[in-house]
Amino acid sequence: MYTQETIKPYAADGSKTEQVETMFDNIAPTYDRLNHRLSWNIDRRWRRKAISLLEPYHPQDMLDIATGTGDFAIMAARMLQPRRLIGADISEKMMDVGRQKVVAAGLQQVISFEREDCQALSYPDATFDAVTAAFGIRNFADLDLGLREMCRVLRPGGHLSIAELTTPVGTPMKQLFHVYSHTVLPLYGRLVSKDSSAYTYLTRTIEAFPQGERMVQILRDAGFREASFHRLTFGICTVYFAAK
Repeated sequence: MYTQETIKPYAADGSKTEQVETMFDNIAPTYDRLNHRLSWNIDRRWRRKAISLLEPYHPQDMLDIATGTGDFAIMAARMLQPRRLIGADISEKMMDVGRQKVVAAGLQQVISFEREDCQALSYPDATFDAVTAAFGIRNFADLDLGLREMCRVLRPGGHLSIAELTTPVGTPMKQLFHVYSHTVLPLYGRLVSKDSSAYTYLTRTIEAFPQGERMVQILRDAGFREASFHRLTFGICTVYFAAK
């Protein structure tokens, strides 16, 4: 079993889930600006790749886990044109930003947001054709439990597509990313978000998160089949794709 319960945003008492909710509520107003600037807007390309893997299957009922401000949900709705797409997250303030973006995009008839503990989803078994997640599952206190829940709500034959930040495996990018993630990322994140812990926590979760073949095995153990991964931009992001 893999767990990240010990890696928390703040030193204060409280469960990881509670602290993650507080952290994202704190950084919600600046989250999009920071995300795009810190990745030089390459994060949009990573999302597009993860969504494109679902195109051959034409999913109609979709769930976007840890949806945040809805960037992935909006792009998926435009590219895949599902009948229904639910964005689930524990942070209402992040989803409030997403709701405004969905209205501006004219997608409110397709996309809705619901507050959910992604490790204990309220949806019945076999509800969705596709489940997606972009840059959020690192924040699960119990990754195995979260993935089992994602598998549970998928219909048989449904697909999972995940984009997640990872550490590069080759030189010199591995060393360059280490310097960037320990200096520029937390400093700029602290200056813009005014949260002194959030982007230091981000670096810690990236470094601790299982990747590559190890993550594929974790997906299989959670009940998925045909799991695979694709490293993007020298391994700064990895897309995982699996079927139920």
